Amino acid sequence: MRDLKAARVPENNTRWLRLRVLLLGGLFMSLLAVAFGRAAYLQTYEQDKLRGMAQDQYVRQIEIPARRGDIFDRRGTPLAQSVEVDSIWVDPSMLTDVRKAARSMAKALKLDAQATEDLQARLQRGKRFAWVKRQAKPQEVEAVKALGFAGLGFTKEPKRFYPQRELAAQVVGVVGTEGRGLEGLELAFDDELSGQNSRLSGFRDAKGRKLLVQGASDPIEREGAAVTLTLDRHLQYVAEKALLRAVEESKGVAGTVVVLDPKTGELLALANAPNFNPNTPEAAQHDAIRNRAALDAFEPGSTMKAFVVAAALEEKAIKTDDVFFCENGAWRIGRYTINDTHPHGWLAPKAILQLSSNICSAKIGQALGREKLVSYYHAFGFAERTGLALPGEGRGVIPFPKAEVSLATQSFGQGMTATAVQIAAGYGALANDGMLMRPYLVSKVVDPDGVVLLENRPVEVRRVVSSKVARQVVSMLESVVTKEGTAPKAAMQEYRVAGKTGTAQKADPVARGYSDKRIASFVGVVPADNPRAVILVVVDEPKTDVYGGLVAAPAFKEIATAAMAHLAVPPSRTVAPEVVVAPVAPPAAAKTPVTPKPAPERPTVAVQEDEGTGSVRVPDVQGQVGREAVVKLLAAALEPQLLGSGRVVSQTPAAGALVDKGARVTLELATRP
Repeated sequence: MRDLKAARVPENNTRWLRLRVLLLGGLFMSLLAVAFGRAAYLQTYEQDKLRGMAQDQYVRQIEIPARRGDIFDRRGTPLAQSVEVDSIWVDPSMLTDVRKAARSMAKALKLDAQATEDLQARLQRGKRFAWVKRQAKPQEVEAVKALGFAGLGFTKEPKRFYPQRELAAQVVGVVGTEGRGLEGLELAFDDELSGQNSRLSGFRDAKGRKLLVQGASDPIEREGAAVTLTLDRHLQYVAEKALLRAVEESKGVAGTVVVLDPKTGELLALANAPNFNPNTPEAAQHDAIRNRAALDAFEPGSTMKAFVVAAALEEKAIKTDDVFFCENGAWRIGRYTINDTHPHGWLAPKAILQLSSNICSAKIGQALGREKLVSYYHAFGFAERTGLALPGEGRGVIPFPKAEVSLATQSFGQGMTATAVQIAAGYGALANDGMLMRPYLVSKVVDPDGVVLLENRPVEVRRVVSSKVARQVVSMLESVVTKEGTAPKAAMQEYRVAGKTGTAQKADPVARGYSDKRIASFVGVVPADNPRAVILVVVDEPKTDVYGGLVAAPAFKEIATAAMAHLAVPPSRTVAPEVVVAPVAPPAAAKTPVTPKPAPERPTVAVQEDEGTGSVRVPDVQGQVGREAVVKLLAAALEPQLLGSGRVVSQTPAAGALVDKGARVTLELATRP
C-alpha cells in the first residue's frame, strides 16, 4: 500500500503559490481600481468635452445662406436678382486616383490649364471635402454627374443674376462667389441686401451626407431687403447706346453720360463706357467695372463758364450788356498765354458763352474776384461729395487761385476737378431757377416684410443764384446750339435746348503741365423754357475730333430726343430758330479791335506756358544712342538718368515739355535687333 504522506506537496511550494495568487490578485485589483478611477474621472470632469467630441462625429450645424435682395429700376424692372444653383463638391478620400479624377472633371467643366491645376491642388489638399466648382451651370452639373465618380456631392447655393446684362452694370456692381458685394450698390448696400443666414442642426450619416432634423426656416426671414433705384431702364439703355457710339466713332478711351431731373435731383441714367457683363465679371477689364460718372474727377473745361457768368451776374460784378475785349485770341498773363480757339474782339456775356471764349471768361473771373469765384463753385456743389451712397465717390478739388493765371484758368474750368454728377447737378440748379437739389440714386430700401429701411425724397440743398439770374444764363446758353455757336449739332427741332460745350486739356503729371490729350463734353438743358432733364455727355481722349460740340453734342441730341418722348414732354416749338450774334461795337474810349485771324486748323492750347529764364524745353532724344542723348541733355542744362543700354526708346518728361533747368530726364535704353 502506497504511503500518502510521501505524496504531499512540500510546505515551501505551497507558500509561494499563495504569494503569487495574492500578488496577481492585487495587480488585477489595482488595474481595476485605476480603470474605475479613470472612468469616474472621465464621467465627472471630462463629460462636456467628450459629449462635444461625440456629437462632432455625427451632428452638424448646417448654414442655410440667405437669398440676396433684388435691385430694381424706378419702374420695378429687376436689375439684379438671386437664383438657386448647384455647387459641386467631392470627398477626395473616396477617389481611387485623385489626379486622374481632377483631369476628368476639369475636362467636363472645360477648365483651362491653370484652373485644372488649381482643382487638382484642392483635391489633393482636401481629406474629406473639396469644392469642384461653386455655382455651376446646369450643363456643367450634368457633365460632372455623368462621370460617375464616388464621393461627388451637389448643394444648392444662391447665385447673383443680372437679367439686364450690361445695363447699368457699373452702378449696380457685382458680388463675389461668397455672395458679398464687391463693387457699386452691391457693395454700398451689402448689409441690407445680404439678409440673415440661418443655422440648423442636422445629423451626418456614415457617408458624410447631411440630414436635417428640423424643417428649413421661412425664406422670408432669411431674404435680404430690396433696393429700388431712380434709374429708368429705357433711358439708361438709350444713354449707354448713344455713349458707346460716340466713344467708338471718336476713337476715345472712355465716356460718361448723366441724365438728371433738375426739379427733383433724381438720376434717371448713369452710363459708362466701356461696359461689361456682371454675369461674367472675370472676363471684364478692371477699368470697365469702375463707375466713372460718380467716382472719377476730371478738369471739366468750358462747361464751368456758365457758373462764372451766373455768379458774376448775381454779385452784380457784370451786367448782361457789358462787353469784354477778347484780345483777338491771345492774352498774356505773366509767363503764360491764354488762348482762344478762334480770335475774337469785343463780346458780351451771351456771346462769350456762345463762342466759348477763354480770355473773356477769365476777365469775368477777374471782375468777380478770387473769393467769390471759389465761394460760388462750392455753392454749386463742387468740391463736396453729392452723397450717392456709392463707395469711393469723388469730390473734386477747387484750389484757391492765389496766382493771376490760376484765377484765369479756373474761370474756364482748368486747374480744378469735378465729377460728372457734380456738373450735371450744377446745371440742374440753373435749370431749377437757381435752387440746387441733392442728386440721389437710391429711391428706397424695403425689407421683405414691407418695412421701409430707407427712403429718399427731393431735398433742396441751397439757393445758389436768384431765379432771374438763372433764367438769364439759361437763355444765354440757348445761343450755344445755334449755327453760330459751338454746338449746333445739339439743336432739336421740337424743343428749345440750352447747353455748353467743354474741351479740356488733360494734365500730364510727369511733365507737370498739360498734354495734347483732351476731354470733350457737352451738357444740355431740355426743354430750355421748362426744363425736364439735364444731360451731360463726356468723352475721354477722343482722337477723330476733340471738340465737345462735334464729339459729345450728337450723343446729347440722341439721348434728349428719346428722353422727351419717353417722358411725354410736349414740344416747345415747331421750328428751331436761328440766332445770329451781331458784332459788338467796342466802347467809345476803346481802340478798334484788330481784324481776327483765320481759325486755327489744330486744337488750340488753352493755357500755354512761355519759356522763362529759369525754364527749358526738353529736347527730343528718341532713337539716339546713350552718349549722344546725354550730350544733348547736358547742353540743354538738364540732368540725364540712363536705364539700360543701347538707343533711347522712351524719355520722361516727354520731348517738348517745359521744365526747370537742372531737372532730371529719365531715358530708357534698349538694344534693338
